[in-house]
Amino acid sequence: MVPSKTHFGTIALAMAGILILALVASGCTDSTPTKPSTQERVSIKVTGSTTVLPIAQKAADAYMATHANADIQVTGGGSSVGVQAAGEKTADIGMSSRDVKSDEMKKYPELVVTTIGKDGVALIINPANTVTSLSTAQIKGIYNGNFTNWKEVGGADMAIVVVGRDSASGTREFFTSSVMGGQNYVPKMLEKNSNGAVQQTISQTPGAIGYVGLGFIDASVKAVRVNTGGAEVEPTVQNVLSGKYPLSRSLYLLTSGQPSGLAKEYLDYILSPEGQGLLTEEGFVPVN
Repeated sequence: MVPSKTHFGTIALAMAGILILALVASGCTDSTPTKPSTQERVSIKVTGSTTVLPIAQKAADAYMATHANADIQVTGGGSSVGVQAAGEKTADIGMSSRDVKSDEMKKYPELVVTTIGKDGVALIINPANTVTSLSTAQIKGIYNGNFTNWKEVGGADMAIVVVGRDSASGTREFFTSSVMGGQNYVPKMLEKNSNGAVQQTISQTPGAIGYVGLGFIDASVKAVRVNTGGAEVEPTVQNVLSGKYPLSRSLYLLTSGQPSGLAKEYLDYILSPEGQGLLTEEGFVPVN
């Protein structure tokens, strides 16, 4: 029997209906709104000087508080670690509390050095110690072993416990060149791996002496005035700014090549008025 036109029409309508339903279903699927993707998280590593570390960490915390996608990881290790890490690109930014050496610049010719602040290196003793000032010659004599008792430099009859930094420290290298004149340290010197460790040892040891950055002077230790040419100068921000304090230095952040992306934004923040204010809060001297 030959199908009627009505039958063909019914089939056509059914197929058209199926096609329309399929298109509608497809359209519904495609038009379903998707959740917008969150901004990709960006991370950088900052490592090196334990003197610069509290500045770098405070700046990282402040920056990340207003930039949710930023992840800035700050670790210590010493200035030599910072120079090497920046030069070999194992970190995005290196921290140093000493000048980059000529042989380091030859090894890492792409290093870009940014000065972020200034600091003084303070001699600290236990608060129970009655000594208030030392000449640079006396400081040198203590650290090379010529003086072993506080009574030899105007103090009580008490053995001197010499505390210093380890070989990776920029603070130690600065102290070696500025005070020691390249002379060797007394073999019994206690070597610590951070300013904080030196500070803690001094606070707990009546006969101890150590050296730290200005930002590590607090009530747990006593800063000694440095006698230069008859003038006793306190290790303060004001005396570093004026040039009166003899043991002062610059603080640096290092990158391999010109910084970009988050590393540049972070450096720009530290050099901004807000970032420089953080240096002041931490007891250091801003450059801007």
